[in-house]
Amino acid sequence: MKPRVNQNLNGVAIAAFFASIAAGAAASAATKNPVYVVAGTLVGFYLLNAIKVVRQWEKAVKLRLGRYVGLRGPGIFFIVPVVENLSMVVDQRVRVANVSAETTLTRDTVPVNVDAIVFWMVWNAEKAILEVESYNDAITMSAQTALRESIGRHDLHQALAEREMLGQELQKILDEKTNPWGITVQSVEIRDVQIPPQLQDAMSREAQAERERRARVILGTAETEIADKFAAAAATYQDNPVALHLRAMNMLYEAIKEKGSMVIVPSSAVETMGLGGSLATAALAKPQP
Repeated sequence: MKPRVNQNLNGVAIAAFFASIAAGAAASAATKNPVYVVAGTLVGFYLLNAIKVVRQWEKAVKLRLGRYVGLRGPGIFFIVPVVENLSMVVDQRVRVANVSAETTLTRDTVPVNVDAIVFWMVWNAEKAILEVESYNDAITMSAQTALRESIGRHDLHQALAEREMLGQELQKILDEKTNPWGITVQSVEIRDVQIPPQLQDAMSREAQAERERRARVILGTAETEIADKFAAAAATYQDNPVALHLRAMNMLYEAIKEKGSMVIVPSSAVETMGLGGSLATAALAKPQP
């Protein structure tokens, strides 16, 4: 957005122009003298070009015979037509500039396309006008150059993962460059970092392989821990056959506790667990019909 050239006409000046003509016409009608109409018209044209209005967030550049004499506004003020004029109006609000760096090589020679947003404002309108021809173009070009230089100093993973750091670095570089112009760069935000499709596929495969490697490591660790637990349990059961029999009975109970289940236990397993005596005891204890 370029600096706005001052509009010669405004509502106040137009109203003063018609009011002056109306006053002259009324005076001519009352005195029967047409000179008042001519005088009112001339005064109206003078006021039309002398009255200027700028908005609250703007500053107008006043020139007298081509020389800078100061800033005017906001609000209403007067100039001397022909001798004085307003060259432009400077907007002092925070503005946004879209900056892009296409096919820029990172430090590890990867071509990337980077889009950024620069938030800046004119804090000294006089410097912005006198120190640089077009501060809008200067901001855009400086931001593009600084963005390319910053990308070239960082690896790809830094540009992707550390966008905030990259934006702060750009803001500092631009602010040091634009402060002498009366302009301050408040912040820079990295909006997007695009990499070639082939590299995206390679990075995707690399990430998938890394996830598979981690899954295999976790599975192997789990198998090792299970084996250690089994070894500890075996050592415990080796010195305690009663505990082994209880465990076997518990496993048998878990297998047959569901209704409709049937488990065939070999006779050797029954003898090992000592279930034969237990079953016989249970059968004797059962009342006869």
